[in-house]
Amino acid sequence: MELVPTVDISDPSATSLAALDTACRDHGFFLLTGHGIDAVIEETWVWTRRFFDADRSVRTAVVRSEDNPLGYYDRELTKRRRDHKEVFDLIDPTVAALDARNRWPEALPGLRDAMVRHFDACSELAVRTLALVHDALGLAAAERASSACDRHTSTLRLNHYTVGDPVPTDERVGLADLGSSALGHHTDPGVLTLLLQDDTGGLQAEAADGTWIDVPPRPGTVVVNLGDCMQAWSNDRYRAAVHRVLPMSTSRRFSIPYFSNPHRDAIVEPIPALSTDGARYRPFPWRDFMAARAYDNFTDLGADDTQVTDFRIEAR
Repeated sequence: MELVPTVDISDPSATSLAALDTACRDHGFFLLTGHGIDAVIEETWVWTRRFFDADRSVRTAVVRSEDNPLGYYDRELTKRRRDHKEVFDLIDPTVAALDARNRWPEALPGLRDAMVRHFDACSELAVRTLALVHDALGLAAAERASSACDRHTSTLRLNHYTVGDPVPTDERVGLADLGSSALGHHTDPGVLTLLLQDDTGGLQAEAADGTWIDVPPRPGTVVVNLGDCMQAWSNDRYRAAVHRVLPMSTSRRFSIPYFSNPHRDAIVEPIPALSTDGARYRPFPWRDFMAARAYDNFTDLGADDTQVTDFRIEAR
């Protein structure tokens, strides 16, 4: 059995669902085929490269701030160490009140339309993917409703992993040190992540035994990894995927994650059907959890970032 199984979402078999279940218990990663969004993906790759290959002034014109974490950034922190990458973040561009917070570069007028198409496609695919996970967990309809995702709180990111420091030399004074990995080990806070990765490689997942396994780039597939909310909802049956990206030594790497998140006002807590032996997490508001995680990425607070395990109930 492949460590990171592939599931045809257009026609999932009992065997592939069983492999998905095994993977989600161990490391939280699997691959999707049959998703039907190949054309959208190709268009998004074009615009991703176009954005990061534009003059730096095009990107810095839409740089994020403490008041608005959307747009461009090249000095994000993971585990209090600086990542070897630059990013562009956006939220649902089809809702006027949300799109008002997005920051679109004037020099790339076609970028927004391409991101609308990608956001729509990934929002639909996230719902279908979550249904696969629910199938593997054997959840009834009511239980699925309590562990749902919402496109209005989800985010899309374009990643560019550089060879060397992404910040120009004359801007590095006072910045945190670069991490030993291009992206330090971490979990995603939400429900699940749909990730596109180019053929460079470097993404790794931590298995339950502590070993690191490669998540291979495979043409035509979408990578899925589970987030913290799924770990809490499943009462530790499934693991939020601990993952990292190795440094780029000879060539740059692009990836495009869609972070599927719960409803803004959701209270995250173990699903009763999966916690008959007792809940392992106390309830926590998604809004507060996400805010803490986002702020940890923006600045070094002098302490380790907020984790879902902070809400775990100690064994009696």
